[in-house]
Amino acid sequence: MQIVLRDIRLSADASDKDACAVAKKQLNMHFSADSFSDIYVYRKSIDARHVNNITSVFSVCAYVDCETANEDILKKLNATVLEDGGIDVEYGEKISEYRPLIVGFGPAGMFCALVLAENGYRPIVIERGGNISDRNRSVTAFRENGVLDTESNVQFGAGGAGTFSDGKLVTRINDKKCRYVIETYHKHGAPDSILTSAKPHIGTDNLGRIVTSIEQTIIDNGGEIHYNTRFEGYSKTKDGIKVRTRKGEFVCSSLVLATGHSARDTYKNLAAQGLEMIPKAFSVGVRVEQLQEEINRSIYGKYASKLGNAEYNFSFRKGDRAVYTFCMCPGGQVVEAASEENTVVVNGMSNYLRDGKNSNAALVVSVLPEDCGSGLFDGMNFQKHLESKAFDMGGRNYGAPIQTVGDYLLGESKNKPTRIIPTYMNGERNRVCDLNALFPEYVNSFLKEGLVRFEKKVKGYAPIDAVMTAVETRTSSPIRIVRTDMMCSPTDEDIFPCGEGAGYAGGITSASVDGIRTALSVMKKYRPF
Repeated sequence: MQIVLRDIRLSADASDKDACAVAKKQLNMHFSADSFSDIYVYRKSIDARHVNNITSVFSVCAYVDCETANEDILKKLNATVLEDGGIDVEYGEKISEYRPLIVGFGPAGMFCALVLAENGYRPIVIERGGNISDRNRSVTAFRENGVLDTESNVQFGAGGAGTFSDGKLVTRINDKKCRYVIETYHKHGAPDSILTSAKPHIGTDNLGRIVTSIEQTIIDNGGEIHYNTRFEGYSKTKDGIKVRTRKGEFVCSSLVLATGHSARDTYKNLAAQGLEMIPKAFSVGVRVEQLQEEINRSIYGKYASKLGNAEYNFSFRKGDRAVYTFCMCPGGQVVEAASEENTVVVNGMSNYLRDGKNSNAALVVSVLPEDCGSGLFDGMNFQKHLESKAFDMGGRNYGAPIQTVGDYLLGESKNKPTRIIPTYMNGERNRVCDLNALFPEYVNSFLKEGLVRFEKKVKGYAPIDAVMTAVETRTSSPIRIVRTDMMCSPTDEDIFPCGEGAGYAGGITSASVDGIRTALSVMKKYRPF
């Protein structure tokens, strides 16, 4: 069996070879030389909590003789048995002449479709946006010319919003399916580093071809993917569910709703059809850009040139509200993420090498349902209000309103960025504004609290000339589509709300895992084809 020796702490510049040598020495204390083999690094992280005492922390895997690896020895080694990245499948007995259908091909829909396809269910996927090639063209046209395609953009299309992100696979959920997700991305072309890094990332420049590879696997296993095919509603038939799209109708046995968090028209459509939904908390704020070199130096100190691109993660809570950083993109850029006309939305992305001059992250404040009103769509309308207002402030040409941190804290808008150059739309179309006029008072007060507090934690995070770009509104869905423990809607047992858009995930890995769970629930009910 395989065991993992955890928490092997070495110097900041220690190599994988060094960690394996330490693990071998520890194993020799409890096993004979011929009872263990194949030692390799399973995970590596950097503990940079104290700049004067930075360490590398390794988990090292080894094959050991089952008969001698008892619980007492594992405890002495600070080791655990390695769980594989497989998933446990249980097939149901119900027969249907129709196939399952998935709405949306972001991480949740993609992994739901992949698991169903690999188990003989021949899923149908409909995606309102384009494939990777079409999507790249529309995103480039928007970035360079301000021509927005409302159906195929940073939010909609193959791979979902995650395709134009850093491709971070970090998650707080504890589920062995996370390993399946990482191994699947690696199998389809992700860098080897994601297998061992405690903070794995794929990079925007790699995500497109990986999504295309997963797409091909689904097709090779009998699945279908229909792009530029927007979901427009459904109705129950005698034997299945009839799904209406802009390109005709499909009939399916199970309907998986993996729509993503930006399909506002779909939310309204589903609510009108009686699907049970409730408002939920979300967050809004800005992207803060700083110099990556300064972040590296503040976090890694003398090891800054050796340890690569440093990351930060800050949060501060007061009562029921918090301000925190989200989706940190070292060496990245602020990306144009609007999906509706006459709105401005920002997000972050970075390539695998993270070699840009700036780093950036969202700085956002939690918005509670009661902040927006009592209606189901009040949170969504609040998001849209901020996005429309940002469009007006930015010059009504999809330029973004920007402001230096110093001016924002003083309530002024007189300084243009000079040392730190904004990256939104390649540094063009930005307009200096007072972002205090964009947000309500509680958002402004928490953003300012965060800027001051977090700069004290890492010098260079929010100097007075750091650049704030607005507005970040798509951190998560403002609505949850209610589902039962069986992953289905309480109003219809053949409808499966799934992923970020349904309110059950946040980020690529957790959304992917939710897609897998949903696929397993569908399979538990129906026989494969």
